[in-house]
Order: sequence, then C-alpha cells, then structure tokens
Amino acid sequence: MDFALPPVGEGLIEVELVRWMVKPGDAVKRGQSLIEVMSDKATMEVPAAFTGTVTETLAEPGTKVKVGQLVMRYTSDGAAVPEPELVGAKIPFARGELSGVTTGAGAANGRPNVIPAAVAGAAVAAAPSVRHLARKLGVDLGRVRGTGPGGRVLLDDLAQFLRPTGTPGDAPKKPDTPPLDLGKPGTRTKLVGLRRKIAEHMVESKRHIPHYAYIDECDLTDLVRLRVQLKDTFAKAGVKLTYLPFVVKAVARALKEVPVVNATFDEAAQEVTLHDKYNVGVAVAAPNGLIVPVVKDADKKDVAAIATEIERLSGDARTGKSKLDDLKGGTFTVTSIGNIGGLISTPIINSPEVGIIGVGKVVKRPVFDAAGNVRPADLVYLSFSFDHRVLDGAIGATFGNAVIRHLQNPAGLLLPDKFG
Repeated sequence: MDFALPPVGEGLIEVELVRWMVKPGDAVKRGQSLIEVMSDKATMEVPAAFTGTVTETLAEPGTKVKVGQLVMRYTSDGAAVPEPELVGAKIPFARGELSGVTTGAGAANGRPNVIPAAVAGAAVAAAPSVRHLARKLGVDLGRVRGTGPGGRVLLDDLAQFLRPTGTPGDAPKKPDTPPLDLGKPGTRTKLVGLRRKIAEHMVESKRHIPHYAYIDECDLTDLVRLRVQLKDTFAKAGVKLTYLPFVVKAVARALKEVPVVNATFDEAAQEVTLHDKYNVGVAVAAPNGLIVPVVKDADKKDVAAIATEIERLSGDARTGKSKLDDLKGGTFTVTSIGNIGGLISTPIINSPEVGIIGVGKVVKRPVFDAAGNVRPADLVYLSFSFDHRVLDGAIGATFGNAVIRHLQNPAGLLLPDKFG
C-alpha cells in the first residue's frame, strides 16, 4: 500500500524531509512516528495512520516533499484510519511534549478542559502532531475541549494530562540531555534539517557582515568567590549557578550604557534600529546544532531569574522542545566555550544583530596588583565580534569596558539597576 505525506500545517504544501524514523522491514504501529519533516518555521514528526510493515521508502533525507506526495510503501495489518481535514491547523516549532502547565478555559477554575462523553464521538479536528501525542498519552481527543478556531484541539489543550505526579515540593526531574553528535569515521552525511539552516544562516552572516574582533582580559576573582558562596543556595532551588547569568546581566547593563550595540541592521533598507528591549540570546550546543534561545527583558530580571530562565531555555534546546517565541527577538548574543574549554574565540554575529560576546574558560593566573605585588587571580578572556558597518573600534572597546566593569563588581549585579 502507498503512504503519501499528509497535511502538516496551515498553508504548508512543501516541507523538507529531515530523517526517516523507520526503515524497510520495520513493523509499525498506528501513531508511531515515521518521518521528521521541517518547514521554515516548524519541525514536526509525521505519525502512521496504520499498523503494518514498511516495505520501501521513496524519498531521501534533505529533499523537498509535497503534501500528497508518495513517500513510502507498506503492507497493512489492518485498515488505515484517515485523518480528518486539517483546516487551519497550526503546529508550533519543535514543541514535542508539552510542559506541565494547564491551559485553556477550563484551567482557570481548576476544572479539566474536557467535554462531556455525550459529544465525545463527534469528529475531532486536530493536527497530526496533536493526534500523535494524544495516542502516546492514551487520551481520547473526543473528550478534549479544543481551544483553537472552530474547536480544533491544539497541543496546549493536552497540557492538563501532563501534570507532574510527584508530591508537592518534589524537584522536577530534568530530561536526559542527548549527547552531541561527534560523527562516525568513514561515513558521508548530507547537510539537512536544522544543521542546514544553521549553515545557511552562518554563511549569510559572514558573507554580508564585515566582522571585527575585540578581545580583552577580565579579572573574575570576586565573581568566582561570590558564585562559590551562592551555588549551594541555587542548587537547593534546582538551579545550577554558572557564570553565564552574571555575564548576561552585565551585558544587559552595558547595552543600556552603549545603546548602539543593542541594535539590528536591516540590510535591505540600510537602516539601523536601536532597541529599547534588552533581549539577550544565549547560544546552546544542541545535538543537532547551535540554537540561540533568548532571555527576554534581561535588564528587568535579577541574576536568579536569569539563571532559572537559562536553565529552562537550555534544557528545551538540548531536548528539541524549544518554542518559536523563545528563539525570536534577540538584540545581542552571548556564547560560552568555557564549560568545554578554550580561552579565546572569534564568534560569528547572529544576524541581524550587530554584536556578540564569546566567553572563555576561567583560569587562575599570577597578576600584579596596584602595589606591584604578585597575587593569584581568576581570569577570563572576553572575545567580542562587532558589525563594522555599524560599530567602530572605539565603540566596541567602550562596550567591552562596560561589560568588564560590571563583571568585576559582581555584588552590584545582584542589586536593582538603579543601584548597579
């Protein structure tokens, strides 16, 4: 029997086939994921509407496939169940499973967001990803009250079925982080999916942005001492305190002092927009490539809130659950290689932003103090890249000095901005 690509979202007629999740000879159950596809805005899995055995795959990863195009053949162990027409169904970016936050009208008063059994047998409009998740959870979509247009069931409508089952006060179990793909000798891999999107974005950034690098040394001795004093307190709250939240906070304050760095450049219009929002992107090495989720309004958050947000964003990125909104709106980017190793980097600017900072590892070195005496110090190299069309060297150095000044006064980063 033939299997054609079903509708995968509103207005989508063509997507990229990222990878096959089955191979010829595999036994497939209804609801099992067959392929992963990607549009410009979404990554999603396509589930089987049958039970049977895969006999042949007809499309290669990295190729474009159209809705209705034949992509696979199989032998059926039972009648296939057609999906209802997906009018206006929307699939969020890489949502996967949902968080345990109940949404929808019924959630406001604590009542389950379900409809009476009397109408549960009616046809239900829902996207394939919604049906796939419902099958995994054992949820009858006919009993779920859809909050989408025309009563369509959305992924968020299933959130109530994912409430944590632990007792109050239990720390949530963090999902296992997939390992980085370090490659396999002797193989040849096509650049597809997210990896291809990253490559295209990097090429565009390097092709159009005249980068210039600025590197400076920063004494983090006081910050290292402060972090040691605070990390156990953060750990009890379930948050790992790294140097990164302090860097994000210092960057947000420096951006306020040097507004032209908190900007984006519209190449087509030849216009520079100086933003009054301080949304700092944090580069995360995910298994499938580099992802930059954004800490929104970093200037308004304290270090604890930033640390918690980075923990959430990084976890979602590494497990493929980043929401589209978490990846948009950045005005400056921080990337850190210190947790892996390395002193100095030359990071590529995340276009259309005009600047990025790379943070190296903290190392202990002997330094001279003001009196000429040698003392031990914890040092880090900060590597800045700026868009030379927008920023000159003097402005870059001024911004770098501001970041260093704030990092060398870590206690001030714990205070509200008016005191910092």
